[in-house]
Amino acid sequence: MPGLEDLYREIILDHYRNPRNKGELPTPPAHRTEGMNPLCGDEISVFLVLDGVGESAIVTDIKIGGQGCSISQSSASMMSSAVKGKTVAQARELLKAFKAMMSIHETGLDGAEVVDEEPSTVKLGDLEALRGVVKFPVRIKCATLAWNTMAQGIDEIVSGAGA
Repeated sequence: MPGLEDLYREIILDHYRNPRNKGELPTPPAHRTEGMNPLCGDEISVFLVLDGVGESAIVTDIKIGGQGCSISQSSASMMSSAVKGKTVAQARELLKAFKAMMSIHETGLDGAEVVDEEPSTVKLGDLEALRGVVKFPVRIKCATLAWNTMAQGIDEIVSGAGA
């Protein structure tokens, strides 16, 4: 559907040219996590501020820094907009839905694929524009870099490792 592909391309370019939540936050109180894709050189820094404890903590602020291709940077921008104001549990649900859209399958310690029996009902909004990335498997890591970095930051904060 050419019209939809054009719209998606415009959404990606808009987030690349006009990134949301770009910048840095003072650490502390923010927690900084860095991610890199060594295959292409994309780099991302995610600054997170959570209010509360555990899965009910709210992402009160998030800023994104770094450099990379239009896919990694627009995905970071869309991710930051999508999770800001959400609880940690909701951010994890968005991550799960986004990775499902990217066709990333997790494997357990035994090497077996972990299959989620319940498909996600989470609405991805602008993130749907990145659906076409799955046609180019080498670019999936670009699209998921910010998400994985955010998840690592959340895990560090929730576990107390980010204190």
